[in-house]
Amino acid sequence: MSTSVAVYRNIYTEDRFRQTFGTEAKPSGKTRLRETLSKPCRCSRETCLHLLKERVPIFSWLPKYRLRKWILGDTVAGLTVGILHIPQGMAFALLTSVAPIYGLYTSFFPVVLYMLFGTGRHVSTGTFAVVSLMTGSVVEQLVPTPPALNSSSIEAGELEAQRIGVASAIAFLSGVMMLCMFGLQLGFLSTYLSEPIVKAFTSAAAFHVTISQLQSMLGLRLPRYTGTFSLFKTLASVLENLPHTNLAELLISLLCLAVLIPIKEVNTRFRQRLRTPIPVEILTVIIATGVAYATSLDSTYDVQIVGHIPAGFPRPRLPALQTVPDIAGDTVAITFVGYAVSVSLAMIYADKHGYSIHPNQELLAHGISNTVSSLFTCFPSSATLATTNILESAGGYTQLSGLFTSLVVLVVLLLIGPLFYFLPKAVLACINVTSLRQMFLQFQDLPDLWRVSRIDFMVWLVTWLSVVVLNVDLGLAIGVVFSMMTVVCRTQRAGCSVLGRASNTEIYRPIDNHNKCYEVPGVKILTYNGPIYYGNRSFFKADVNQLLGLTPERIRCREKARKALEKREREAISTVEREVANTSFSSENSDFFKSEMSENEVQAVLIDCSSVIFVDVAGAKLFIQMCVECQKMGVRIHLANCNESVLKILTSSGLMNYMNPQHIFVTVHDAVVYIQQQREKPSENTMIWV
Repeated sequence: MSTSVAVYRNIYTEDRFRQTFGTEAKPSGKTRLRETLSKPCRCSRETCLHLLKERVPIFSWLPKYRLRKWILGDTVAGLTVGILHIPQGMAFALLTSVAPIYGLYTSFFPVVLYMLFGTGRHVSTGTFAVVSLMTGSVVEQLVPTPPALNSSSIEAGELEAQRIGVASAIAFLSGVMMLCMFGLQLGFLSTYLSEPIVKAFTSAAAFHVTISQLQSMLGLRLPRYTGTFSLFKTLASVLENLPHTNLAELLISLLCLAVLIPIKEVNTRFRQRLRTPIPVEILTVIIATGVAYATSLDSTYDVQIVGHIPAGFPRPRLPALQTVPDIAGDTVAITFVGYAVSVSLAMIYADKHGYSIHPNQELLAHGISNTVSSLFTCFPSSATLATTNILESAGGYTQLSGLFTSLVVLVVLLLIGPLFYFLPKAVLACINVTSLRQMFLQFQDLPDLWRVSRIDFMVWLVTWLSVVVLNVDLGLAIGVVFSMMTVVCRTQRAGCSVLGRASNTEIYRPIDNHNKCYEVPGVKILTYNGPIYYGNRSFFKADVNQLLGLTPERIRCREKARKALEKREREAISTVEREVANTSFSSENSDFFKSEMSENEVQAVLIDCSSVIFVDVAGAKLFIQMCVECQKMGVRIHLANCNESVLKILTSSGLMNYMNPQHIFVTVHDAVVYIQQQREKPSENTMIWV
């Protein structure tokens, strides 16, 4: 069915539209500032309750908890994740270069605190491989492992205390940074770690984790390399020491991988059919511990075991705060990675289940979790990919599942922990490697990414190569900088197009892409698809000059002709009577423009600012410069579709001193109709018909 639209209205300039449809003047800046500052200071019972529910979300969702509907799912999911936390916590502690018991502590305290302050219903916090790897690199730099260290000596105990002191200091400083970011409402900063950056970074970090675990899987006693090219240094060291492989630990690793990989694949493929995933990690830990105890693998075959795991809670103590100047730079990267991954996971599952999370509140939750946990000898924590996925697939509904997760870890801390004395470290290394399955599978996204956006594909590739070749921290920084440079380059090269009108419509489209849209005679309509600021003003000016033919020689020629015309006008006025002079001037003026300007030559330039999201001072000065140059050419400048911020900056910069305020229009078609009517017959009451 064919439909049509007919509109008959006045032509609207910005001033006229504002007078007709605009709102009343806003209060002054001082008044708005006073209201903004006084609003949070108003104290009432309702305000206090609202603030409490907003900052401690458990008081908001717990009274609305549907006990009969949700309790079973939260219980099953929480217990399942708690069982997984035990082996993963001990395994990721090895990545952090601290004793396994500290991984159990980090799997308990952050879970409880996030349950109180977090907004993600399906987020599981605790130890995360990438964050643990980054923390371990800093720990190894400040407290390196001395050669030929006896694990049962007093020096080993002192070394362990120093290492957990540094790791706790990183967690403390990371938490303080997040709390400061919360105070400044900087939750939006996580958006600078785009999805291609996060996926490439975690995928590349998975290679670092895998290579770092080879020595434990092969039973080699090698130093841990840090800094640039650490992955290749570690790999070269492992290959060089392959003849010294402990065959018993190699066999243990192969058996564990043969069990873990297939069963985890079954858990993934049959996730919808299985009520809960098969707890293969904890079963492997229990069986390996029993076999190692029964056969005395540590003494008979020199197999590295976990060793003593103390029962009970750790005593609160301050981290090694004297190391803060040395860890500050690395902690910034750890903070951003942990927060970005946590918020990304929370948003994914929030979108899937139809609720919202609050990035700034997530800053508060993870900031409190890291700060308080660091006082109980915990290293940095964040949301984790594997346990969050399991929590959601096991049927979790709310943050209450964290209570059951923490109860499982609590039982292990108080009662069962010492029983893992004979657990081989090779088993934990295998658990580390197999937990990275999701990160390695992110390579499957590359073909789709190439098809959708090749720029994002390049961001992914550059980030991945930088992290793998150089280092985790430096690679992440390069990825972020490269991503931001692509944005800057795209705004610099936004491109200026000439618009043409579709016949008998008010629709204007680029003539390069629409061959049935035609330019309006005598009017050059330009549009720029980006902001106009100091970074791209020269590109914008070059595009406009090319499209309008504004060369210095042509401007000088036209200006010279205009001055000659003015001189003839003054001479005519001084030699003849005024009436005759006016008649003579009108004839000369007409003859001049007939000779200098053809019918189809540009007499007016209209700039469509609908895609110009902002203009800075440099961009505003460029508009003034263009007005001056066009006036020298005898060409008038008109603007259309300016947003409020752009119009305000242009006006404040003095543009109205160089162009008529009545030449700024609401739409492109308003401006075109006005220009055409002015050329034909000027009229005060002009109308538009479409």
